[in-house]
Amino acid sequence: FIMNKDKSLLGSIDSESNSRINQFIKILRKVCNRRELNLHEPFFSGNETKYLEECVSTNFVSSVGIFVSKFEKMLSELTGAKHVIATVNGTSALHLSLLCLGIRSKDEVLLPTLTFVGSANSIRYCNAIPHFCDISEDDLNLDLDKLRDHLKFTAEKHHVHSINKYTNKRIAAIMPVHVFGQPVDMETLLSIASEYKLTIVEDAAESLGSFLNKKHTGTFGEIGCLSFNGNKIVTTGGGGAIITSDDMLAKQIRHMSTTAKSPHPWELSHDEIGYNYRMPNINAALGCAQLELFSNLLENKRNLHMKYKKELDGIPWLRLISENKESISNYWLNTVIVKNNEDCFQKRLIETCHKEKIFLRPSWKPLHLLPMFQSCPKSELNTASFLQKKIVNLPSSAFL
Repeated sequence: FIMNKDKSLLGSIDSESNSRINQFIKILRKVCNRRELNLHEPFFSGNETKYLEECVSTNFVSSVGIFVSKFEKMLSELTGAKHVIATVNGTSALHLSLLCLGIRSKDEVLLPTLTFVGSANSIRYCNAIPHFCDISEDDLNLDLDKLRDHLKFTAEKHHVHSINKYTNKRIAAIMPVHVFGQPVDMETLLSIASEYKLTIVEDAAESLGSFLNKKHTGTFGEIGCLSFNGNKIVTTGGGGAIITSDDMLAKQIRHMSTTAKSPHPWELSHDEIGYNYRMPNINAALGCAQLELFSNLLENKRNLHMKYKKELDGIPWLRLISENKESISNYWLNTVIVKNNEDCFQKRLIETCHKEKIFLRPSWKPLHLLPMFQSCPKSELNTASFLQKKIVNLPSSAFL
């Protein structure tokens, strides 16, 4: 009797899950109106080919050329940052930022456990130590209430810095990540950083075009970093940028990003360890063409979110992540939380969608679970551990 009852119950759960998955697929087809749906594709509809041909015809394809400085100027106008230094990718931008802000070997840098691995890798490139913090269920960014509680318990405040009283290492900086384009509450974070003497490096890799209280993400701390990977709203194929309004920092970063080469018409001399991190002209050309149409791309992204919202808001087992009233999100990746009691439902949903050529994805695996980071310091990470089996990123290309 018990065995038959359990089979009946399992059959009922299975049938309900299949029904939900089929409902979800129908909604995605209705919103996006395409048979095959990739997660995020670039959208080329302007002067991309023209500018690339100009690079090739003039032979200016490397780090010298008009498009690099033009791209930096356009980003400065968009973000409001005084200085922009274009780099080969977002991870190199983070690495160089940490170095120039004085992050030393064995320093600890706070960051959310839910982020792309490049955030933590850039910290390890400095021989510093990632210190993982939990996320909020509301927007998947750093949970600032939990962060404050964790620091009260963990950090010992000194005159110019804070020490982790359990590891005896300096807690030197914090790296907020504007996850999937949703702005972090930077006003609150600035207060926490000031109290504990933390340098802020904003990972704004996913949030070009996102604002908090009319201020662009990446411009709240001393330095912000952007990414222009192939899956971003604006892509340069591979690329990143550092944004800052600090004149001295900008000068130092620009120098170090070009192998610390001393200026001279022909002599090749270098005055410190530098990095070959400057963006090539051919990549910047692609970025310039994309930025010329950025307002259209951003409008398309926000319209797509509103279509998702209209179709998904009435579904009780799903929650679409949306911006709060103080922020404007670029909705880089539209994201839902699935509220299903079946442990493997997220996996079944994604597998079924992939068979239907709808290429959803889960969030990144929380970084504290990766083998190279398992021994790093961390706060309680209950929310991130729970949500990793609930988060689903939806098709979000600008042309949808």
